[in-house]
Amino acid sequence: MNLHTPHLLFLGDVQNPLDAKTARGIVDWRPEHCLGQLRLPGCEVDLGLPDLTPAAAYALGARSLVVGVAPLGGQLAPEWLASMQDALRAGLSIVSGLHQRLIDIPALVSEAEAHDLALVDVRVPPRAITIATGAPRTGKRLLTVGTDCCVGKKYTALAVARALSERGINATFRATGQTGIMISGQGIPMDAVISDFLSGAAEDLTPDAEHDHWDIIEGQGSLFHPAYAAVTLGLLHGSQPDALILCHDASRTTIDEYEAFPIPDMKDCIRRYEEAARLTNAAAQVVGISLMTHAASDAEALAICEAFGQSIGLPCFDPLRDTMTPLISSLVSSHRPR
Repeated sequence: MNLHTPHLLFLGDVQNPLDAKTARGIVDWRPEHCLGQLRLPGCEVDLGLPDLTPAAAYALGARSLVVGVAPLGGQLAPEWLASMQDALRAGLSIVSGLHQRLIDIPALVSEAEAHDLALVDVRVPPRAITIATGAPRTGKRLLTVGTDCCVGKKYTALAVARALSERGINATFRATGQTGIMISGQGIPMDAVISDFLSGAAEDLTPDAEHDHWDIIEGQGSLFHPAYAAVTLGLLHGSQPDALILCHDASRTTIDEYEAFPIPDMKDCIRRYEEAARLTNAAAQVVGISLMTHAASDAEALAICEAFGQSIGLPCFDPLRDTMTPLISSLVSSHRPR
């Protein structure tokens, strides 16, 4: 997928850092692709990049404006349209992972055609997706799952894939969302797949592999989310994970923006995820806990992880702070190919 790097990251007027998770993910995992940020009045998110106009970014070498926000519902706010048009006039293609496709916005299509530039919609699934078979596949698979949305599933998967590779183990990060695809350059946006084909898409994404190869699969949604549980279940069944890592924001007690829905007890979360996964892999098990501890000091974060680990009996870590050595060692030793 041609993402027309380097990027100018568009943040619009967002105020909640969680809404800028696409831009943040690209900055953290592909900093070499990021030249600056474009913020509108009222924006309270700062990625620590230079604030640039589209023209200034183009002069510095940028070749695309990436829509770095992921608002609820995935729609482009009308007040952002002028910034998109300015970017095209300045010579930047536009890359977006929103549900609303750029190619369905006439004003952007005409502007892009006039300047011979690209409109890249990342959240478009492949045309040919098979119906899931449930048949076992060779190779090993790990899926990150969550107690809620935006709890570090992508970061954890990327960190685990990197840690395995650093140990000389053959591992591939499998992107299932727009940000992961922008980071890795490939993948399937699961939340854009028709529900009947979700598990089949997960099977296609994680095909037969060598017995010692690990697919590290980015999770989506949460079994406990009233709006986004469907994509989670489809991924669980289709990816047939041998191992699961449960991701959690240590500061949350309820589903974000759905405060009437409490997050279940962690042991109950583990039980329910294992029960769901074992439909297609009877040996599936949660092997570790990934915690977001961004609101805590280093000492507090260490104490939080130790407390969770002791109470649950599994390796517990923050992928942004820890090396994950105990988890990786346990994962490798307990899942050696026969």
